[in-house]
Amino acid sequence: MKQYLISIICITAALAGYAQPSPYKGGSNSFSFIDYQKGFPRPSEALERKEDTLQKQFEAKKLKWPAKYIYIRSFKYDSQLEVWVKNEIQEPFKLFKTYRVCALAGTLGPKRMQGDYQVPEGFYYVNVFNPQSNYYLSLGINYPNASDKILSDSINPGGDIYIHGSCVTVGCIPIRDEQIDEVYIIAAHAKDQGQDFIPVHILPVRFNVEKSVRYLEGLTKDDPMLKKFAATMEDAYNYFEKYKQLPVVMTGETGEYIINDVLPKKIKGATEEKKPKKPAMQHRTRTIASLAEAVHQWPQFPGGGEAFMKYLEKLGHELAAYLPESIKKVYVQVEFIIDADGVPVNFKILKGLKDADELHDQLIQRMENMGTWKPALLHDKPVAKKMVQTITIEAAQ
Repeated sequence: MKQYLISIICITAALAGYAQPSPYKGGSNSFSFIDYQKGFPRPSEALERKEDTLQKQFEAKKLKWPAKYIYIRSFKYDSQLEVWVKNEIQEPFKLFKTYRVCALAGTLGPKRMQGDYQVPEGFYYVNVFNPQSNYYLSLGINYPNASDKILSDSINPGGDIYIHGSCVTVGCIPIRDEQIDEVYIIAAHAKDQGQDFIPVHILPVRFNVEKSVRYLEGLTKDDPMLKKFAATMEDAYNYFEKYKQLPVVMTGETGEYIINDVLPKKIKGATEEKKPKKPAMQHRTRTIASLAEAVHQWPQFPGGGEAFMKYLEKLGHELAAYLPESIKKVYVQVEFIIDADGVPVNFKILKGLKDADELHDQLIQRMENMGTWKPALLHDKPVAKKMVQTITIEAAQ
């Protein structure tokens, strides 16, 4: 029977670096991990400065502070780090915040040796809280894990991989100082409440972003091993996206990751029964003889600028009914012309949602009916003027 090395979050591991006491509360020797962190200047100052703000941010998102369980997920190519939270083990994780990773070393693919400047890819957990880091504050991850120890250089696989501040890296995950203190505080509270193994998944790309996936496909097309590795990362991504729970990850005897309950992938090129598209709406179009580049007075919406902002907000909420179920918020950039008689014409979507023709048609149709504007003026004469406006379409929370 094939043997597997279990490498899921709850395995036992020795902690390195600063002593990492387990939370203990009760009796005459009452102790907390938060109190321990307050014994260091940087975490103490960060807690005093940021804890109240974090609590209010949690409340604004209807999240309970502090979170008992957190999950950190990072995307290398997309330069993002997410913090997910929940308070009961059976609850789905909810996204608290996405942070920008502000520097990147190496390229896509796993780390395999010391000095390759690679950020690891795979399934890890926080094993060190460093309150006196050279990079302000840092959270260490358990690289090399069970898989890395098999597949990486046996003599010198590298190590000391951290999520840290200061925006510099030679293989770590850096965010800004004013962001790492938030992540550090949230993680410290989770550890304080008993989460000894905070999962950290580092993935090559966001698998729902077409540009990112195309880049990964180009990188792996002539590298079957890297392609297979990336496919496993996608399996884990898809599982979490569907259930908002962590997949069980195991390490096979040859070092490969094995993901439980892998979801079927859509096969490229497979024929699918397509619903016939609705015919496109006919929109108001005019031939404009000339457009004014510079004007003395811009076009004015009926009721003025404040009324226009309220109109756009209302429009965005109304159009949320046309969003796909998986998308809660999108920004659509629209170009149009306010003609010399004040009529809005020649609408065009500059940036929108892929395969969302009905949403775009509804947006244009409604904006065509927003009323007659006061036209732009040039030397006191009305002229046609091109406008560009971004509309936020967001489903109700």
